[in-house]
Amino acid sequence: MRWVRYIAILALAAFAAGAGLRASLATELSVTPDVSDLQAVLESASEGDEVRLAAGTYRGPLHLTRRITLSGAPGVVVRGTGQGSVITVSAPGAIVRGLEVRGSGRSLEGMDSGMFIEQSARGAVVEDNRLEDNLFGMYLHGAPDAVVRRNVVVGLRQARTSEAGNGITVWNAPGAKVIDNDFRYGRDGIFAITSRNNVFSGNRFRDLRFGVHYMYANEGEITNNVSKGNIIGYAFMFSNHLIVRNNISDHDRDRGILFNAANDSEITDNTVIGGLQSAERWATSDNRTAEEGVPQSVAGAPAASKAERIGPEKCVFIYNTNKNRIARNWFEGCEIGVHFTAGSERNEITGNAFVNNSNQVKYVGTRHLDWSENGRGNYWSDNPAFDLNGDGVADTAYRPNDMIDRVLWTAPAAKLLINSPAVQVIRWAQAQFPALLPGGVIDSHPLMSPPAHRLAEGAR
Repeated sequence: MRWVRYIAILALAAFAAGAGLRASLATELSVTPDVSDLQAVLESASEGDEVRLAAGTYRGPLHLTRRITLSGAPGVVVRGTGQGSVITVSAPGAIVRGLEVRGSGRSLEGMDSGMFIEQSARGAVVEDNRLEDNLFGMYLHGAPDAVVRRNVVVGLRQARTSEAGNGITVWNAPGAKVIDNDFRYGRDGIFAITSRNNVFSGNRFRDLRFGVHYMYANEGEITNNVSKGNIIGYAFMFSNHLIVRNNISDHDRDRGILFNAANDSEITDNTVIGGLQSAERWATSDNRTAEEGVPQSVAGAPAASKAERIGPEKCVFIYNTNKNRIARNWFEGCEIGVHFTAGSERNEITGNAFVNNSNQVKYVGTRHLDWSENGRGNYWSDNPAFDLNGDGVADTAYRPNDMIDRVLWTAPAAKLLINSPAVQVIRWAQAQFPALLPGGVIDSHPLMSPPAHRLAEGAR
């Protein structure tokens, strides 16, 4: 059988030599704007070739059906016809780099995009491009292991949010990565649906509905992103086994982070920063209309009558969300620190900092929940406690809510009576007789100081 082994070795060597020969034959094809048919050039290129565009404007649509690199010198613009997608990628391993792409169609049903990456384009790479004046910036339509990095995507500003596309849509593209991109305007920055094992890291979002919108997508990593001035920073819905770490929500409007049926996930070291925000910004800036929750009376009021409001309304909203570890996060300056509701169970919530929120917790339920684990809870900036033994844990438990809070949630007009003697007597009685307190959140071991925290670049 020794001769069989020799034949196998020779065949392997011949295959390797052939692969090396093909790689050495890969060429760079230089193209100038006066080319009559760029699509014909792309189709004539061999596998592994690079088609390099000189500065100037080129007509789309274009279709990459071979494993080639389409790249551009500074100043290259590929302009679509206003119908369909500008560049479609079908070939596995194809690369599109260094282009400015404009002029897709406006059909949501047709998924018209600056770049449309088809299911067959496994491992395609889209990098260092600028995409503007397109319905969808990019669309990963089932392309496994695709990589999208260092692109700038500017969405539509004139259309209503419901008529605009996303910066990038990731549909059923397992293993795809979206890294270090800038997204502004349009609907959502990243919209992931029915996918798994995706990595979204180092991206920046501004002037959008959602920075990251995650639905029916499991086992993903969402890390080191920055959302600033969006309606909602990060929304995770009907998704399991996520890692949500080191993300920033900086003065988003309504929610910093939202969880709806997101289970078995690690939510750690994230930052939500809020504060006073001008109502004029919500009402008149792009994609901030009455359809997004701004009352018509506010949206149409003269500038002088528009008051400031604390935003986000909720640093984090937890709805029907179970078995998560929520630790070492920083929630500051919101109207509500955390809104916890709809039967969320078996969540470990420890080591977080709740700082200067108007209401630290809004809990809708009747059960008693202890937000501490192994003798350590969370830091609460409004907790007037003592630590006589100096172990860093307060000597008494902290309750963020009482019966009066529940009255105020259901009847906000009752705030007029908040300083009345009757209310003060009720609160004193609850403090003396804890059995009078309704079910709710208790932190049995509140921390005396916030955990060490470093704001990533882009916050504040």
